Amino acid sequence: MTNVLETTSFGATSTTDDVLSGVNLSGKRILVTGVSAGLGVETARSLVANGGQVVGAARDLNKAKTATEQVRKDAAANGGSFDLVELDLGNLKSVRACADSLLAKGHPFEVVIANAGVMATPFGHTADGFETQFGTNHLGHFVLVNRIASLIRDGGRLINLSSAGHRYSNVNLDDPNFERTPYEPFVAYGRSKTANILFAVAFDKRHRDRGVRAAAVHPGGIRTELGRYADPGRIEKVVSEINQQLAAQGKGPFQWKTVPQGAATSVWAAVVAPGEEIGGQYCENCHVGHIVPDDAPITAVSEGVRGYALDPNNAEALWKKSEEMVGESF
Repeated sequence: MTNVLETTSFGATSTTDDVLSGVNLSGKRILVTGVSAGLGVETARSLVANGGQVVGAARDLNKAKTATEQVRKDAAANGGSFDLVELDLGNLKSVRACADSLLAKGHPFEVVIANAGVMATPFGHTADGFETQFGTNHLGHFVLVNRIASLIRDGGRLINLSSAGHRYSNVNLDDPNFERTPYEPFVAYGRSKTANILFAVAFDKRHRDRGVRAAAVHPGGIRTELGRYADPGRIEKVVSEINQQLAAQGKGPFQWKTVPQGAATSVWAAVVAPGEEIGGQYCENCHVGHIVPDDAPITAVSEGVRGYALDPNNAEALWKKSEEMVGESF
């Protein structure tokens, strides 16, 4: 018994290859958004390397093509396949066009991994006038996933990439576009990442009767392109605060994850973990996260999820507001 447990328990340092060791994904179709850098590329690579048929979505197809050269090689070598589709999450016209083209092809997916996102951007708006982070990270995926929900096979999954950054803020449904609230990049990021979790909670509730489960994942602290807008001084300050808290708890210092370690929780939740275990949950370090108090320090990124991010009433309110904002009911 011990051996089985030892081989199946993964953690913070597990990589995509560890998690997918011995897993055969041949014939499994998986949609991954944000395949032009970082986690999206590694997520796609690890899935095709195990025989998966991955459709990668990206805003800049030329950049994505260059970034995914290794993905194509791994697909060819392992019986997988990799195709690219155009998707600009900051423009609902593009989102709807992408969904329409996938629906027209009619090929079902076992899993959708909503991986793409932006972090701590300067104040701005999407093509549709939404605050950049909420519009891109949440509303773009909200429309895409709901429009193609019929393509997710019974027993399939939706995995939304969230972040420990959800602790910066609950969603603000009275002022989602910062029309009356002073803009703060990390607060806006926090709102969008809380929305990613709440969307998973509400989607899971709507689709679990046909075996489709949805979960949110926090990949961990990774140095990727995602941080390109963040002030390096701010990041250093956060890391030093985290280290003070960890030291006070008698723990070692914060460790950045590698990209393969960061993408491990996504693929674990997508194709390895039991659906009933992760459905409607927040996962991190390849396991389901526990709820931490709302007043726990934001920077204690060790582990845990705020209760407001899993609250079913909050999830329903966000769903309703999101429908109003995008002008579509699902």
